[in-house]
Amino acid sequence: MNYIQSVIIAIIEGLTEFLPISSTGHMILASAAMKIHENEFAKTFEIVIQLGAILAIAIMYLKRFLRGINIYLKLIVAFIPTAIVGFLAYDFIKTYLFNPMVVSVSLIIGGIILIIIDKKVENRKSEIKEVEDIPYKNAFYIGLIQCLSMIPGTSRAAATIIGGVFNRFDKKQATEFSFLLAVPTMFAAGGYDLLKTPIDFTRGEIIMLISGLFFAFVSAWVAVKIFLRIVEKYGFQYFGYYRIALGIIFLIFLVW
Repeated sequence: MNYIQSVIIAIIEGLTEFLPISSTGHMILASAAMKIHENEFAKTFEIVIQLGAILAIAIMYLKRFLRGINIYLKLIVAFIPTAIVGFLAYDFIKTYLFNPMVVSVSLIIGGIILIIIDKKVENRKSEIKEVEDIPYKNAFYIGLIQCLSMIPGTSRAAATIIGGVFNRFDKKQATEFSFLLAVPTMFAAGGYDLLKTPIDFTRGEIIMLISGLFFAFVSAWVAVKIFLRIVEKYGFQYFGYYRIALGIIFLIFLVW
């Protein structure tokens, strides 16, 4: 991986992390397209830059996090299923599922589900006043559905948004809960990944990591602001169409 490639990957991570289109899938596909060798540094880089994107959400929703302990309790309940399944399935997922074929198929299937969900909840009004008012059992159900996002290409954001609209949220609330749940989920996943990854990098690689954090932070901030406006005005259907188109393009690329 050279510096230009690292910047491109970091921007892709930031732009896609909180959109229901799979940041991991995009990074795997982009790495394959740029023929980036998947060595220990490349793996660590893809983990570390996620922390830049998460920092953007933590700052953007700082007031929500300072409002009271209730939101923390609901996020912990939603995080528990992912923590358990992730710990048990980590090695299997990393060994067998991180490849462009799995990503392409997951993108297409997830895109179809997003389009169907969008049409079913087009005019739904929320049964819950504030995001943190969601019952504990519903928060837990969202966490269960989030476990599906461990399949590369599924998208953590897509899984939690779909889980949210099935558990009494409207589109905007489901999206915001997805953002908030990303903070403990991704910090834990990133931290666990780093603990299992040997770190011995050159000065140039450390510079790439730092700049990657910056570009992921900035692009994530911009993407979230735009995404919320799109969801309120158009819903999720166009993200579904995008996923399907991208999945088909890369399936053709892989075959030929």
